[in-house]
Parts: sequence; C-alpha cells; structure tokens
Amino acid sequence: MRTTAGKKSLPKDMDDYMARHPPAIRALLEAMRRTVRKAAPKAEEAISYRIPTFRLHGNLVHFAAFSAHIGFYPTSSGIAAFRKELSGYGTSRGAVRFPLDEPLPLALVARIVRFRVRESRKRAAQSRQHGKGSVKGGLDPTSSQPGLRGR
Repeated sequence: MRTTAGKKSLPKDMDDYMARHPPAIRALLEAMRRTVRKAAPKAEEAISYRIPTFRLHGNLVHFAAFSAHIGFYPTSSGIAAFRKELSGYGTSRGAVRFPLDEPLPLALVARIVRFRVRESRKRAAQSRQHGKGSVKGGLDPTSSQPGLRGR
C-alpha cells in the first residue's frame, strides 16, 4: 500500500509528516493525533517506521495515511481486545483500516489507546519488578554459568 505523502524522505517529525498530505487527509491525521494525545497525555510523539508514533515505555500506537484509508496500529493486543468493535473495519493482526470516506471512530480509537496505556504501564511495572539490571531477552551476560544465563 502506498501512503498519500508522495515524498520518499523520512519525515523529521509528526508535523512534517502531516504537512506532506492534502488538507482533507491532514485534518483526519490531526484528529487522530488529538485523540491519541488526549487518551495518552504522557506519551511522546515520534516517527517510527516512517509514520506517526506515540511512545510510552516503548511503542504505544502508530497511525498513517494511505490512498483509501487511515491505518491505525495499536499492536496485536489492541486489535484482539477490541475485535468485536472493530468488526466493521478491515483488520489484520496488529492493524485496522478506517476508510477515508467514513467518519473516524475517534471514541473507539481513544478506548483502544487507553487500553494500550494500561498495558504499557503494566509491562513497565513488571519489568521494574524483575530488576532494573535485567537484559532484554532475559539473558544475563554476567552469569558465570555458561548455558544457564538468564535461566
């Protein structure tokens, strides 16, 4: 699928990404941005995978404009938790497609984002409980027992 941006250079930030789209698409992107921002006020804006991203203890959600839809990427857990509410839209494991010719379901987007915030905070708390010095993947490079690192 092709985005509506039309430029191949990496956008420097969310404002730059949105500026690359026609006004009608930009308005939809701004609505998504406002909705996510309100539902996750502590999340940071970024560009990841060349699309707008909100981060909170890692990637929270992404969204993007395409020729026929706005893609929303709340991870597979966000899609699974709202499967019934999303049944009227095209979905895949970690994405949902909102057609450009239909109103954005912003209340649903906000509920999904709040779900992802809770999930992200829970994951961060569990990570802290397991020790601040733990290494990603659970391996402990300081272990003196070869083959049993992180076990």
